[in-house]
Amino acid sequence: MLTLTQDLYDKIVAHSRQDHPDEACGVVAGPAGTGRPERFIPMLNAARSPTFYEFDSGDLLKLYRDMDDRDEEPVIVYHSHTATQAYPSRTDVTYANEPEAHYVLVSTADTDGAGEFQFRSFRIVEGVITEEEVQVVEAY
Repeated sequence: MLTLTQDLYDKIVAHSRQDHPDEACGVVAGPAGTGRPERFIPMLNAARSPTFYEFDSGDLLKLYRDMDDRDEEPVIVYHSHTATQAYPSRTDVTYANEPEAHYVLVSTADTDGAGEFQFRSFRIVEGVITEEEVQVVEAY
């Protein structure tokens, strides 16, 4: 299960809405080994595309160096889908290289009557997608 604060949830949703119609992407880092998402890090979608996202390689290198300096790891890797449901695509699965991370997808399209957006979390390990429950709390 993914547990995150209301503040982090709101920031991920706001970033997804802000970048629409392009896909938004980013990371929420947390102290290494805790699995606790704490630091919101919105990233630029280098592809600037409504159908896929790509982290800029230079930005990604800086991010990993910064997380290493802070003894952090990526707890959540998120991105949005602008015209489809919040479910990992084949490309998303190919790019999922953090087996301990929660992969959050936010859909900014109303594809199934569920409302303006969907917020879902998945574990993706060796190509296997497993959806998990999301618990939003006021504080840890």
